[in-house]
Amino acid sequence: MKKIFILLATIGLLASCGGTSKVAKEARKSFDGQWTLTSVTYPNNPGQFNVTLFNEAQASCFENSNWDFVSNNNRGTYTVSGTGCDGQTNQFIWSIDEENTPQGIYDFLLKPTNEDYKSTTGNEGFRLNLQSLTDTNMTWSQTVSLDGSPFTIEMNFTKQ
Repeated sequence: MKKIFILLATIGLLASCGGTSKVAKEARKSFDGQWTLTSVTYPNNPGQFNVTLFNEAQASCFENSNWDFVSNNNRGTYTVSGTGCDGQTNQFIWSIDEENTPQGIYDFLLKPTNEDYKSTTGNEGFRLNLQSLTDTNMTWSQTVSLDGSPFTIEMNFTKQ
């Protein structure tokens, strides 16, 4: 009887410590689906800026772009749009940083891939911060350097 209790206690402990946190699972579930990147803004930095996102295209090409997140395999696609933009569909993989989930604001990694979802950048990707996430809206931020100073870019999404 004592051995059974110890075995069950060990299994319970391992189950509670391992795997993805409940908060991260909920975030993945909320990510799932089709989103439209409605705007790219520069909080605390009024004016127009010539910003290239994800080493691919100008921020204006990403406005009104369509994004599809598949949470069961952390894959997705996005299609840039806009005047003078190539309209190309791109694949990516994404993952949530488990270390930041208890506060409800997550860092996550977005890695460009080829059509077979193999990384095109090796171990490199784009670290973003999930500022807010509801069933219908999502805001990402990314801090980059502009003239040696931190510069924040925000990307605002609406779920379809």
